[in-house]
Amino acid sequence: MDFISGDYNSVFVWAFAVACFSIVGLRPLAANIGLVDRPCERKRHLGEVPLIGGIAIYFTVLIVSQVFLPESQLVNLYMISCSFMVLIGALDDFYDVSAKVRLVAQLLIASILVLGAGHALYDMGDLLGFGNVNLGVFALPVTLLAVATAINAFNMTDGIDGLVGVLGVVTFSSLCVLFYWANNVDLFTISAIFVAALSAFLLFNLGGLRQIFGKIFMGDAGSMMIGLSVIWLLVLGTQDGEASFRPVTALWIIAVPLMDMFAVMHRRVKKGKSPLSADRDHLHHIFMRFGFSSVQALFTIGSIAILMAGFGLVGEYYGIPEVIMLGLFIGIFVLYDYSFIHVWKISRFFRRNTN
Repeated sequence: MDFISGDYNSVFVWAFAVACFSIVGLRPLAANIGLVDRPCERKRHLGEVPLIGGIAIYFTVLIVSQVFLPESQLVNLYMISCSFMVLIGALDDFYDVSAKVRLVAQLLIASILVLGAGHALYDMGDLLGFGNVNLGVFALPVTLLAVATAINAFNMTDGIDGLVGVLGVVTFSSLCVLFYWANNVDLFTISAIFVAALSAFLLFNLGGLRQIFGKIFMGDAGSMMIGLSVIWLLVLGTQDGEASFRPVTALWIIAVPLMDMFAVMHRRVKKGKSPLSADRDHLHHIFMRFGFSSVQALFTIGSIAILMAGFGLVGEYYGIPEVIMLGLFIGIFVLYDYSFIHVWKISRFFRRNTN
């Protein structure tokens, strides 16, 4: 990307203000067209809540990027992809689109960026300690798979108030740090826009502004756009010309949604279910079945995400060998997956003896 001059310190203020105005403006519209989340077996909130957080964030990225980013094909392709992703997410919010249809749509949207922009995960870094791993002909399918994985990882975290927003802030803030270190101004700007927009969303979802204007939810439109944006920034940050950071660092800054998704899918397969089926088996559900409130679960999971992302940043800053960083990540995931499977036995025992 080409750099442009400007006061990048004002990016956060611009994005925060646009996000707040977008949320306030969209809220009455959502009620009129029925874009609201209604309580059901898996959704136990009170009343109908507008699903406009993601759409407001989309408008924020669209508007603020026009002010602070240069015109380029890459930015245009990214916004086109985001537009389609938000559309699919909004349709899912309206009509509950099947998981298979969503997956096909996600792969098609990902191909706009991968094939149109010509960027993919070719170089995976020195993961094994014998030199850089180059994917060659496997780069395109691996990248498409990575995009679908990131989209669904963030989408699956949207189960309690604020969780996808907090995890998004942790990830995009980490990206801000990485791109700042690398002096990658444009990608820093995109990341900062998301940090500001998500911060505004959290004020309406968790904070004081919901008392004034009413509560809102992110919706699938937002969580899927966040996943798409995260993985695309990770691809550009690790592969685009002179990389801003190493591919293994990307695993650490999205560790919590990534590990949670794979652990849940592993458990579903062991139970003979589809890995894409919906349930209440995620990390936040575990905490709440052990008696945590939603706020306590949010704080605990957010803290874990900060620790994981922070370790990834430390490893990047001090140049800890990639093979060590990967080995530690795999070790933590195996431990998490094993604990995840067995904690449900403890949970069932706990519930039987406390009821």
